[in-house]
Amino acid sequence: MSEENKENTVENEEPKTEKRGWAFSAKVLAVVAFAAFAVSILGLALLTNIFERKQEAKNPFFRVVELTDDTHDPAVWGKNFPLQYDSYLRTVDQVRTRFGGSEAVHRSPTNADPRSIVAQSRLEEDPRLKTMWDGYAFAVDFREERGHAYMLEDQTFTERVGVVQQPGTCINCHASAYEAYKKLGQGDIVQGFHELNKMPYQEARKEVTHPVACIDCHDSQTMALRVTRPAFMEGIKLVKASQGVANFDVNRDATRQEMRSFVCGQCHVEYYFKGPEKTLTYPWHKGMKVENMLEYYDEVGHKDWTHAQTGANALKAQHPEFEMYNQGIHARAGVSCADCHMPYERQGAMKISSHHVRSPLLSINTSCQTCHKGTEEELKFRVETIQERTYKLRGLAMDALVQLIEDIVAAKNAGATDADLAAAREYQRKAQFFVDFVEAENSMGFHAPQEATRILGESINFSRLGQVSLRNVKVNTNLAALRASR
Repeated sequence: MSEENKENTVENEEPKTEKRGWAFSAKVLAVVAFAAFAVSILGLALLTNIFERKQEAKNPFFRVVELTDDTHDPAVWGKNFPLQYDSYLRTVDQVRTRFGGSEAVHRSPTNADPRSIVAQSRLEEDPRLKTMWDGYAFAVDFREERGHAYMLEDQTFTERVGVVQQPGTCINCHASAYEAYKKLGQGDIVQGFHELNKMPYQEARKEVTHPVACIDCHDSQTMALRVTRPAFMEGIKLVKASQGVANFDVNRDATRQEMRSFVCGQCHVEYYFKGPEKTLTYPWHKGMKVENMLEYYDEVGHKDWTHAQTGANALKAQHPEFEMYNQGIHARAGVSCADCHMPYERQGAMKISSHHVRSPLLSINTSCQTCHKGTEEELKFRVETIQERTYKLRGLAMDALVQLIEDIVAAKNAGATDADLAAAREYQRKAQFFVDFVEAENSMGFHAPQEATRILGESINFSRLGQVSLRNVKVNTNLAALRASR
């Protein structure tokens, strides 16, 4: 190639290189500009989202309808609080845990009982209950507990209502009773409470429409938690007085965290019907432990029924979750009922309490792992280990009680007098109430494991002491021979 041609080649390449450089630079600038634009858009979107979430959090509900103290239908409250109402509706679920909950049992509806689905019978699962409660309505019909959605329905159609004329007092914990209180008391809920108690059950049933509803636990204007059951107001006042707090007004003096348990304690308690008016009363006059309540019942001479086989003045514990919880580690740590059974959950930017009230074992992540380290499997194992041990000890206590009942019957048949049987019957009364306190409490010991174990141990001891008291009973027929013949 000549020198001239080389020079021409060089001259021609220089502009091309320069053009490529400019083109590359332009592309880089375009990419950078686009990236900056994209980042700006994303940043703006993020800021917009954050702003929207903050506004959403500032406005936890939209006032679609006006709520008043006379708004009783939970569906109306649900227009303002759709998330809470949606979870409330899910209490229709029937899910069984290992030691609790219920499974759906299909049945053929009748005119007397239109239910097509019920829970399984506890009496069929464990016939010892029939022996323990012989002569009492619970020996006729007793089923696994279902969710809040069924509380009024299951109370209305239980066979117990047909066996015994039950008082209107039962409505207090099986329905949204606030409406009835106001109506019957002409605005005074305490007076309405007393009027409801005095009614026959079937008459009182006409005064209520819904199972437990929003208005039973919330102020319609402020949404603050409140207690609406006069029996609890009086009962917790007694408890606080024993702790040195005089004139305690639960709706004035309780902390918000206390209220997250108190609203549950309105119904999940031991109780009895006091006097001819059948006034719902919580037996906390001497304390909330099982022996405190037994002492009170003995002092006032209360009995729930006379045992059909032995003639003992027996006591039937109801559902003392609140009392048992107060003896446990969670209560001492300041954990409320709602923390576990109505855990907080995120819905967008909002944090709400789930109203799908159920076993924490069905929501371990939100109910347990907020405080406890460990996997779901590990935490479930720990809970079920406690429950399994309680269940086995409960079985031993029930066996001991049934054996005592059988021995008292044998002694009666052998000619023992009422005086001869007095001590054994008293031990039966104690053993029955103690084992029933754990049996009726819906946690299978988990709310207070050590306390549940202690109570069941005491029950076994009472039953054995009752059997020992019969050894000195002189009758015409040898009691030991009668035992051996069974």
